[in-house]
Amino acid sequence: MTVYIIRRILGLIPVLLGITLLVFFLIRLIPGDPVITMLGDRASPQDIERVREQLGLNDPLHIQYLKYMGQLLRGNLGQSIINRTDVTFELAYRFPATIEMVISAMLIGVSVGITVGVVSAIRRNSWFDVLGMIGALLGVSMPIFWLALILIYALAVNRTVLPPSARLDVDLYVRRVTGFMLVDTLLEGDVYAFFNAIWHMILPSLVLSTVIMPALARITRASMLEVLRQDYVRTAWAKGLAEKVVVVRHALKNALLPVITVIGGQLGGLLGGAILTETVFSWPGMGTWTYRAILSRDYPIVQASVLVSATVYVFINLAVDILYAFIDPRIRYN
Repeated sequence: MTVYIIRRILGLIPVLLGITLLVFFLIRLIPGDPVITMLGDRASPQDIERVREQLGLNDPLHIQYLKYMGQLLRGNLGQSIINRTDVTFELAYRFPATIEMVISAMLIGVSVGITVGVVSAIRRNSWFDVLGMIGALLGVSMPIFWLALILIYALAVNRTVLPPSARLDVDLYVRRVTGFMLVDTLLEGDVYAFFNAIWHMILPSLVLSTVIMPALARITRASMLEVLRQDYVRTAWAKGLAEKVVVVRHALKNALLPVITVIGGQLGGLLGGAILTETVFSWPGMGTWTYRAILSRDYPIVQASVLVSATVYVFINLAVDILYAFIDPRIRYN
């Protein structure tokens, strides 16, 4: 098992190197000049040229890439071209907000999606099965930004049931320790702020969870239907075991492998959907930060954001592969 894990970790090195290469060169294909964005359209050609020289943007692309990799290997993500702030500091400030929303969305999506899939498989062709699969189809079809705007209007503007933006009410203040609002409120011992943070997180997390929920419901249903037809499940039913025991211990456990694959693969969708979700809900995370950086051609911020998201994604896939090996011993023996 140790050899399997080491081999999988070593396989991540060329993947991450390829990501840095692609991001570095693809971001420079975006039309526009970050220096003109920073100085304004009325800047003189002399000023534009001087700033480009100071930022190293006049160097050949391969020289710029080598400098970038040198900084990256030292743990330096560079400085923002537009406002000259440290990218690492900004990333550390915004990353917890995004991860908190992504984890909340994943908890909602996984719990609801798997539950709907299991019940739909057990009660095949029932009204619950039909409604669940229709809901999954609608969830896959609806653009996330459109759903966010509809829910904001229905639950925050028209009915004022949930707050439409921010992480806390404007009159609340919590001292920043970890950056995770739920953790910081507990460290402060402020129970009211803790539940207020949860209240603000419900709407964006619910919207973002629709990225993973429909796919999980469909794949769980299909996997459960296949497992329920197996001989060992029929034997368990014939032995008179309780439905809960047959479903959970015999069927669901063996149906989890494709479900785990979807959970790991959909994380990239959650991180990508976070850009739209954070923009609509004015959530102060990496998504809003990256969106503004793309508009202003702020190369270091976009590179750092994509690199961190991709790193999280590949390590989640590594964790999925390792979990596979624990669930199914045949994988690690191969």
